[in-house]
Amino acid sequence: MSATPQDEGNAARLPPLADAQFDIGGDDDAIHRMTELFARHGDIYRFHSPARKADMWVINHPDDVKRVLVSNHKNYTKGSGLDRVKILLGHGIMTSEGDLWKRQRYMMQPSFHRRVITEFNKLIDACNERFIAKWEKQAAEGALINVTDDMSELTLEIVLLSIFGTDLERLSKEMGGNPFDIVTKEPARDLKFAYRFRQLAKLVGALAVRRRKEQTEHFDFLQMLIDARDKETGSPMSEKELIDEAMTLIVAGHETTASGLNWTWYLLSQNPEAEKLLHAEIDAAAEKAEPSLSDMEQLAYTRNVVDEALRLYPPGWLLSRRTIGPDTLSGYEVPPGTDVLLCPYLLHRHPRYWKEPDAFRPERFDAAHEAERPRFAYMPFAAGPRHCIGESLALYEMYMHLYKVARRYRLTYVPDKPLELEAQINLRTRSPLMMKLERRN
Repeated sequence: MSATPQDEGNAARLPPLADAQFDIGGDDDAIHRMTELFARHGDIYRFHSPARKADMWVINHPDDVKRVLVSNHKNYTKGSGLDRVKILLGHGIMTSEGDLWKRQRYMMQPSFHRRVITEFNKLIDACNERFIAKWEKQAAEGALINVTDDMSELTLEIVLLSIFGTDLERLSKEMGGNPFDIVTKEPARDLKFAYRFRQLAKLVGALAVRRRKEQTEHFDFLQMLIDARDKETGSPMSEKELIDEAMTLIVAGHETTASGLNWTWYLLSQNPEAEKLLHAEIDAAAEKAEPSLSDMEQLAYTRNVVDEALRLYPPGWLLSRRTIGPDTLSGYEVPPGTDVLLCPYLLHRHPRYWKEPDAFRPERFDAAHEAERPRFAYMPFAAGPRHCIGESLALYEMYMHLYKVARRYRLTYVPDKPLELEAQINLRTRSPLMMKLERRN
């Protein structure tokens, strides 16, 4: 693509313009194009988006990432692609801005405190036991395990029970089945799915109304949302706000964790030495029923494995922001209203900050190696005020799943087709990973 007169007049102040045009979200090949452009242009460049009819800026330097997400975050709003997500999730904390976002985040934050998260230990343990029993039965029959689908079903079950508690069973009986199953049964995230998913909002609203009327005690996120109060006015969330937050937790709370576990099992199956070290650590640890978050955090190598899986395949592979006023990134002046893309997938593989960036090396997350890279070279849960509110819960789920399964079994990948990336809202495998469950000696 040739430079425009505007480019020529501002050549010293604009980063390189790539000779490629594509749209994020509308182009399934975007992650591969961005990988190629990173290799050519490095830490900052632009490409033209035909849909937006504007240039998108891409940043890959930790200092710029810190500026956008932390030190100058007030100058940025959510960027390109937000409209599609709003159709699905409404105005929950993933999509809301300004005073609404601040209010909702403040009201929800206590629900995700470590002390509260640990109270879900029985629930997470029981869900894993059910899936282990299912896997044992399949393995006994000589069948392979569909790890991708099962990780999605497991994490959805955990998140639904953590949100609705005992009401989930009652709702399933009334509806003749779990109405939220469409989240795993329909992988497409198109307008048709968004419409069907939003229809479920009526069920969430009806549950909240019934709880307020019955005044019964519940320990789950829905009740925490009902009980939350604004710090200034003392008022609760409106029905729409409560519904939007619950719907956001369903989608955001399950898909990222499912993706992370799917990639973790794949990477362990491809790296036997790392798998041995994981098994050795878990074998050496006392076997506890319903272990706490603190128990799980004592497993240093297990944590490293999860961190390294999230480095190589961060579920939220791309973040989008839009400038409110002008800013300066890598010495270039960014105009107001500019879409700025941050790509954790590429940032996590930046050869300047990671040795052997494409290799699976869990030991790189040992405390002794922390000083080898900038703080913002790694951010699987984003960073700054808008970092993922459910980070501790997601990690707890991943640690406990590995702790329980890897103590007894190993999973061996049985490829039936080449592994391909699917980079839509989350970074997933295009086809399910089929694995063989083997009991360890």
